[in-house]
Amino acid sequence: MTAEANRSARSRSVGRLLLRAAVLTGAFLALVAFSVVLAKVTLTPSPASEDIVTSNLKPGQSLRQYAEDYTFLAACKQAGGNLLLGAPFGVLLPILVPRRRRMIRMTVLTVLVMAVVELAQGALVAGRAFDIDDVILNTTGALLGYALVGRRISHRYHALSDAPAAGEAAKPAPRGSARTAPAARKAAKPGAEPGSKAKAGAGVKPDSKAKTAAVPKAGNKAERGGRPEAAARRSASAQVARGRALFDRWRSRREASGEGSPAARRRGA
Repeated sequence: MTAEANRSARSRSVGRLLLRAAVLTGAFLALVAFSVVLAKVTLTPSPASEDIVTSNLKPGQSLRQYAEDYTFLAACKQAGGNLLLGAPFGVLLPILVPRRRRMIRMTVLTVLVMAVVELAQGALVAGRAFDIDDVILNTTGALLGYALVGRRISHRYHALSDAPAAGEAAKPAPRGSARTAPAARKAAKPGAEPGSKAKAGAGVKPDSKAKTAAVPKAGNKAERGGRPEAAARRSASAQVARGRALFDRWRSRREASGEGSPAARRRGA
């Protein structure tokens, strides 16, 4: 039975390990594919916009421009595109980063990556410029992706990765182990010392003599003082009984030999 349980536990741990590896590999490949798409979208030159696009270092300036100068569909396309570009970060990065403070780590990594992309746009790509509002929109999209999808996926993944260690830590000790056996034997010992503390029910049956025997407390001076007197009385009564038994045996032997009979007494008289 124990061998089968160990075999099943080993197979479950191997299955968890394979599942973790599959999820981690899938998340990494998805992040690589998203990086390729992001580079293609953001680092593609746009010569037609070279004379129009300018850098923006003031948060909110481009958003106001979307609301004032763009049509509703064009503003939704521009802002929604930036939100969608940041959403995969909120879904994939929480799986790849450690569980502790994963939202903060994800946010910081998203800000750094998008800031680098915007700097590369402004320095290397024609028709594109650095825009701080794009970084803000990308980070907002990452937070939305984390709140809607990434948080649940990462929580299940990290819970799956922590499951074997928690199961081993909560494994109960077998019955009759070396740790509990001495305490049980000490509790069941009939001649236990007065000051020893034995747990109730630790290897002692309810009808056993160890439970019904009255053990005096070590701190009771009256009982400690009464023990020698009781022992002396018991020893004296035992000696008297032993003397009576010897006298009866001696008298029975005399009667058997005829020395103590009435006829022998008359002959002696």
